[in-house]
Amino acid sequence: MTDRYLPGREDYSDMLDLPRPVSKKHVPMSLEKRAAQFMPFAALTGFEGAVQKAGLLFEEEADRGNVELVEFDDI
Repeated sequence: MTDRYLPGREDYSDMLDLPRPVSKKHVPMSLEKRAAQFMPFAALTGFEGAVQKAGLLFEEEADRGNVELVEFDDI
């Protein structure tokens, strides 16, 4: 790519093509841990457990016949 496609590149051209810095103190983070930082709701403590509990409660109510299930094709 040339500079004409990146307006303002000339201002940072001394930094843009540098190699990525590597820490001497810390080992690289695994891809799974990096991805978890950006997952929706990853920061909410207990969110996973709350979703599972809600699912179990729904299943119990459905087994009792207190929930009407609707097929997506019927909507």
